[in-house]
Amino acid sequence: MTSLLNLRLVPSSTASPLILDVELMSEPLIDTQQDFEVLCADIREAGLVAFDTEFVAEHSYHPELCLMQFATRELCVAVDPFELEDLTPWWEIMADEEIKVIVHGGQAEIRFCLIEGNLKPANLYDTQIAEAFRSRSYPLSYVNLVQRVLKVRPSGKETRTNWKRRPLLPNQAKYALEDVIHVIPIYDEQTKSLVGRGRLKWAESEVQQMIDDITADLESPGWLKLSGLHRLQPKELVVAREIYNWRERVAEERDRPPRSILRDDLILELARRRPKNASELLATRDMERDRYRRYIDDLVEVVAQARAVPKEQLPEKIRSQRQDNSQDDHVIGKLLSLALANRCSELNIAMSIIATSSDLREFVRWSLSGRKEHDRPALTQGWRSEVCGQLLSDMLDGKIALRVADPKSDHPLIFEYDE
Repeated sequence: MTSLLNLRLVPSSTASPLILDVELMSEPLIDTQQDFEVLCADIREAGLVAFDTEFVAEHSYHPELCLMQFATRELCVAVDPFELEDLTPWWEIMADEEIKVIVHGGQAEIRFCLIEGNLKPANLYDTQIAEAFRSRSYPLSYVNLVQRVLKVRPSGKETRTNWKRRPLLPNQAKYALEDVIHVIPIYDEQTKSLVGRGRLKWAESEVQQMIDDITADLESPGWLKLSGLHRLQPKELVVAREIYNWRERVAEERDRPPRSILRDDLILELARRRPKNASELLATRDMERDRYRRYIDDLVEVVAQARAVPKEQLPEKIRSQRQDNSQDDHVIGKLLSLALANRCSELNIAMSIIATSSDLREFVRWSLSGRKEHDRPALTQGWRSEVCGQLLSDMLDGKIALRVADPKSDHPLIFEYDE
């Protein structure tokens, strides 16, 4: 057992909702399977828990989970996953629709649940996303969110910690627990505000979309995420695909980051050259380095196998997104961006969570190509449609005139319907 800082929430009568009381206690860091399962039982009974992780991603195939932090309304504790036999009881909680799990910027926590638990989170709430629906700040850091909502400043001094090292130092433990101890009070403030504004369902929908997007990303072919594929022909694409898949196998076997086996840009360069032997392969700049030379024979064989793929089985040519963007799309998208920014200012919602420039151009292309129902873009669906879908459509249809009303206002533009 390792001594750990015990952080307690103390009610306060001042403007601040809470005071962080830090005491060095003899409370243990949970490092046995039995204690962990007792904790999970307590969390199930509570029905609501804040969750965060500390991990190291620089030296392994998947990020290495080093510490797990939990806080309910009654407890705040850290768990050492290195000492546990099975984390399944927790992943099952994350996949339980009856238990609310609260995170802040929870992409990593979602990925751990999907990869290590092979389960999909079912009732997740993200304070970073939720704040975007009651302010124009997104993404907002945890430290800034705590300051804004609770008028408390976390220490935030251990961001460069080597979380793999044991034993943990008291300051490290304090920092780790501060990442969850404020989360439930923030959740309480946010949900009260969002319910009052009729936006809680919007936030919940966006969290679910994040989970779905991460799930789809993990399930999609990784080689298609290589930058620059649109420059390759089908016979080159198949080489890029096979080298990428080879790199993934080697990286997983060695438990190393894939890019430490072979850089992305070298995959594309080898795909262009399609070397037939070691001499041709070594003619590629940087491939003569010792870290790559060990794989020369393997790579020559992989390229040979890719070259042997029949023409009818080659991947299709990949279109560049830039090919789909005309200058008119860009200009009209900029105009719609002004309208959207003004609407977000009026509603006090972060524009960055609603749409990117690419989203606006997609909306323009869809509108100008006939607005086909089966191909509706994100801005015409769900809560985004409520916020701005009709406004943007009416602008493109020429039903709205734009003028400057008060240059000093937070939302100086007025959009008037043409009578």
